[in-house]
Amino acid sequence: MVKETAVEVIDLTKTFKGKTALQKVSFTVKAGEMVALVGASGSGKSTLLRHLNGLERGESGVVKVFDCSLQSEGKFHSKIRQLRSNMGCIFQQFNLVKRLTVIENVLVGNLGQISLARSAIRYFTKAEKIQALSALERVGILDQAYKRASLLSGGQQQRVAIARCLVQGARIILADEPIASLDPESARKVMELLGELNQENGITVISSLHQVQMVQRYFSRAVALKQGEVIFDGSTSDLNQNRLNQLYGSAAQELVLSGHGE
Repeated sequence: MVKETAVEVIDLTKTFKGKTALQKVSFTVKAGEMVALVGASGSGKSTLLRHLNGLERGESGVVKVFDCSLQSEGKFHSKIRQLRSNMGCIFQQFNLVKRLTVIENVLVGNLGQISLARSAIRYFTKAEKIQALSALERVGILDQAYKRASLLSGGQQQRVAIARCLVQGARIILADEPIASLDPESARKVMELLGELNQENGITVISSLHQVQMVQRYFSRAVALKQGEVIFDGSTSDLNQNRLNQLYGSAAQELVLSGHGE
């Protein structure tokens, strides 16, 4: 059985103030794949992720989500909000509303499916609350549901963000350096959770990561960027020290310093 294409990027190009951020980036991710974006600082990983979910508009090229063009040649699809609902986003700084409770933050994942009037007063049905509690149980923090988000540890906050993606019904999770702010044990738990959601729920995961050790531990495929260009797309087992030195020169050291999980 041939898996459908979850994300397809064709010749995506972006410049900021005359400087190239993405240069004819092309790659395809099948539904159910787990792919790491690798690269030294300034390589274009975060910029690419923002284009995949329509937070940034490219100057040329195409981004397709489940065979529908999210953006093409500098223009967004007229139903971009609907297309975005397929994708949940996880950020390095969690992007939670700290004054709200954990369950309220998770319920925000439903905002694309409820009326503006209900979202304005944060009114959610019993069924929606049960769904949110189920998501929190899935990520292992059900006991934190009614605490303010600001009281949680970094690892717990990141799991709230993942639960929000589950309530959203995301078929794709885009994670931008999701463990960069976490201690090694919290980082391990978050990466294992993303792996479980990929394996057990079939959720496609595309994540930028800084440490190649973590990439090799949790991913079988990597797309490596340098100055906005794809310079490698293949098995993470091929990203050994020699290959990294060939690709990045002295900057390779930035990717292999001992860190999370080591």
